Amino acid sequence: MARRTIEGTRKKSDRTARRPRQHSLVWLQGLLCGALATLATPTALLLGVLLGPALLVAFLDTEQGKPVGRSVVLFSMAASVQPLKTLWMSGHTMQVATTLVSDFHVIGIAWIAAAAGWLLVQILPIAARSLLEALVLARSAQLRAERTKLVSEWGLEADQAEGEP
Repeated sequence: MARRTIEGTRKKSDRTARRPRQHSLVWLQGLLCGALATLATPTALLLGVLLGPALLVAFLDTEQGKPVGRSVVLFSMAASVQPLKTLWMSGHTMQVATTLVSDFHVIGIAWIAAAAGWLLVQILPIAARSLLEALVLARSAQLRAERTKLVSEWGLEADQAEGEP
């Protein structure tokens, strides 16, 4: 009876020990986001608008490793550097942030960059597969031509050559 209790306790502690703590930094991220919104409101406004599609994709991407989310976030962040620099060099005021957010050129570049990141993740695997398939077909044709040449040089019949390894 005691043995079952000890084994049951071990199994229960093993389950809790193996389970990864996935939500351990969520509170810290919330705290940092709140601090950014409070202390740097112009920056938070500008980044919220420019990185909006990236944040949406990051939350909606359910694949392991979040490849679409990472790509979209990186492209959006790259497009957000210049407007953020402009905001900081212009006094970091809400007026400048509002002006940048209302400029369709600034928003358009950031959102087109996010779309380019998404498109890259969608098209790159297809392009890589097509390239590899073309290389395999070319190599296969080259090997068949060499085989035909060797069969004719050695005087073997095509049926006999095909049957041998």
